[in-house]
Amino acid sequence: MPGGPVLFSQKRVGRHGNLFVMHKFRTMSVNHGGSSISVKGETRITPLGAILRKYKLDELPELWNILIGNMSLVGPRPDVPGYADKLTGDDRLLLTIRPGLTGPASLKYSNEEEILALQSDPQKYNDEVLYPDKVRINLEYIRHWTFLLDLKIILFTLLGKPLREPWAN
Repeated sequence: MPGGPVLFSQKRVGRHGNLFVMHKFRTMSVNHGGSSISVKGETRITPLGAILRKYKLDELPELWNILIGNMSLVGPRPDVPGYADKLTGDDRLLLTIRPGLTGPASLKYSNEEEILALQSDPQKYNDEVLYPDKVRINLEYIRHWTFLLDLKIILFTLLGKPLREPWAN
């Protein structure tokens, strides 16, 4: 990664709304000044970064966050401040568990960058369509949680397969 550190660190919202620093391999150029959402093919994503993202290898440093207790293997992905702050009512249930390295919404939207690349206004589409659906999916995950469901999510993650509404099966 020319021009900067190998690791990218960012504050994320964890359990009970507490902030923690999440680590990933850096996949973008330094000081790109872009938004918090990423679109496939953006020039700020480095060639090596595109490969790391495609195979989700940029997420490996998050294992440290799991080891120190900020995250779990399975659960809703941790949000950047500004999104979790918008959760109201029953949606705040998402803040009662640790965020995860993978989860049902991550699997459904494993091609999120490609979906956003097709939108005329990716930020608006994320805010009005993707994010609310991810909240819905993650709430269903919490309400239907079982150890076997977590194993299924881990297996589908390792196989790189999408998983749609696993509790409906």
